[in-house]
Amino acid sequence: DVLPVSQVIPFSTLNSNRIIMKTFFLLCATAMLMIATPAFAGDCEVCIKVIDDVRENMTKTESKDKPSIEAALGKYCKKKDNGPRERKICYYIDPIKRDVAHPISLGMPSKKVCERMNKSNPEICTVKFPVKTEKMEKKDIKKLRVKQLKAILADRGVECNGCLEKDEFIAMVQATEHLASIDEL
Repeated sequence: DVLPVSQVIPFSTLNSNRIIMKTFFLLCATAMLMIATPAFAGDCEVCIKVIDDVRENMTKTESKDKPSIEAALGKYCKKKDNGPRERKICYYIDPIKRDVAHPISLGMPSKKVCERMNKSNPEICTVKFPVKTEKMEKKDIKKLRVKQLKAILADRGVECNGCLEKDEFIAMVQATEHLASIDEL
């Protein structure tokens, strides 16, 4: 059976519908990828720093040898000038040095090494550097999220009882500026 001319869809309409469908599919796929992959803007920042520092203190041949990497991790973690966050990562890494040394010996990027360790110990990527507020103006502090403001207050050992609005948290962060740890400055 042949369709009457009035029911035939013009070729240009079919083509534009295909383009719209492809665009829609591409946008959906991109959105799904963004949801599926975690955002690593600040995640694992201390772990990445520790791994980078360990790599920095090793020669190229040592960076391929697992026992040398384990020794370098041990040496780094015994340093007295490590901050509290670096010491915490060392605490997490110490029992699994061998598991950490393998991906490093293969040349895996620090971020990937930390992501892999995070699968076995999810606390590794929760260690973060404090947000420095000393030289921030009020307009810059206002850009922080409430979660970040709460974290700053928690680092200072302060609770903001009765704080409901973001402005109240901002005021408390500014009022407790003198409690900022030496680490933070």
